[in-house]
Amino acid sequence: MADEITVVKSEYVTSAVSKKTCPEETLPEIVFVGRSNVGKSSLINSLTRRKSLARTSGTPGKTQTINFFRVELKVADNRREIFFVDLPGYGYAKTSKTNRKLWAKFVDEYLSSGRDIKFVCQLVDMRHPPLESDLQSFANLVEKKLPVLVVATKSDKIGKTVRQKHLDAIQKAFALDAESILPYSSAKNEGRSELLDVVINSLIQ
Repeated sequence: MADEITVVKSEYVTSAVSKKTCPEETLPEIVFVGRSNVGKSSLINSLTRRKSLARTSGTPGKTQTINFFRVELKVADNRREIFFVDLPGYGYAKTSKTNRKLWAKFVDEYLSSGRDIKFVCQLVDMRHPPLESDLQSFANLVEKKLPVLVVATKSDKIGKTVRQKHLDAIQKAFALDAESILPYSSAKNEGRSELLDVVINSLIQ
């Protein structure tokens, strides 16, 4: 996209634990899913250039609610408000199996609720091949007919000489073309402008 995309404002709105507690306000929603500790909160902070907008932690399973952030974007003279939606991480987390089942239930209810979800960022750790839980999550999103972009996080932690090899493994695991996978480094903001382009394009389709 030729015009620069600026994040004018971003703010935490609410944390939901059911369909009823999601915001009543209707805005386009960009959703972030992934395994516990894959870097969802860090990616949201990188996109908004806010170091602590979304809480980050080294403890898997820190995010235990559906967190909504209102984000105002500016492109040329146009401004748009959207929600960034941070879902609880799936996979390993320091909590009970009962709690993990409850999270899975209300996440599924949210994804099936008919809200204005423009697309979902499926985050995977670029350093490792996708796990079965990643593939199951992706298949579930496709089954719900939700557009999905696979975002390969922590790209700065891999040497450039082997980065393509790791991307090829992710591409093969998900059976996707290369354009459907975006390398991202929250630490260095690599991939930020490309992901914001995808966000804007999703709003005008």
